[in-house]
Amino acid sequence: MAEPVRARRLTDHEGQRLQQIVRRGKHGSVRVRRAMIIMASASGTPVTAIARLVAADEDTVRDVIHLFNQKGLAALDPRWAGGRPRLISDDDVEFIVATATTRPEKLGQPFTRWSLRKLVSYLAANPARIVAIGRERLRQVLHARQISFQRTRTWKESADPDKDAKLDVIEHVTSKFPDRCFAFDQFGPLSIRPCHGTCWARRTKPDRLPATYHRTHGIRYFHGCYSLADDQLWGVTRLRKGGDHTYVILENLSANACGHIYAAAIHALFSCMTEHCRRAE
Repeated sequence: MAEPVRARRLTDHEGQRLQQIVRRGKHGSVRVRRAMIIMASASGTPVTAIARLVAADEDTVRDVIHLFNQKGLAALDPRWAGGRPRLISDDDVEFIVATATTRPEKLGQPFTRWSLRKLVSYLAANPARIVAIGRERLRQVLHARQISFQRTRTWKESADPDKDAKLDVIEHVTSKFPDRCFAFDQFGPLSIRPCHGTCWARRTKPDRLPATYHRTHGIRYFHGCYSLADDQLWGVTRLRKGGDHTYVILENLSANACGHIYAAAIHALFSCMTEHCRRAE
């Protein structure tokens, strides 16, 4: 029997980029859907569950996964055929990219950052090489070359020398024994907050919502468990997230999801973790 289709292991940069697209992208766009497919497949989710998640055909999901394994993040942008002939040559594109990645001060311009409007004006009036291009086309050219306007950032990467070996074990378990794979996490604190609504009001006199309010119902914490094989999610809300509460929730979720055998295993694991923390103190 053929191996199930699955996306290859993600690098740190690819994982960060996919999370950014899913969180900040426009809901329903092609890039967001493809990023969700790749992230779900890399985590071990079956093709059938991914197809239900993104409301797509299973063959479409497999095509996206195969394309990502071949081209990487370039698979997020489909190549649409058609359109009128190009008006800008490859040399013009290289000149645009070189200009955009050069600080304006070095080119004799009295500012420190390029905007689309300023870059279009400079390219149209540059005596060395005149390139007539619109703002939207310029944005598309820069986007195709993976050039964007961004701030300086910092990020962290794993320094664990056994990272690849641990990932190999995780991929082996999720691929060979999906019925034994469960993901557990907690989220919180969740506070009940008033939400801004809409109504008819006089211009410049909107309905006001107080900035401060009384939290009469306190806060809650959500503990969730996801079954990889069944594509099922269980969840419990609690008042706090202490170790005793986490253990009870783990025991209840494991009993409901996978029977008392795994509940006993989780009980033993949690007992070991508790003893280790007590010795560390």
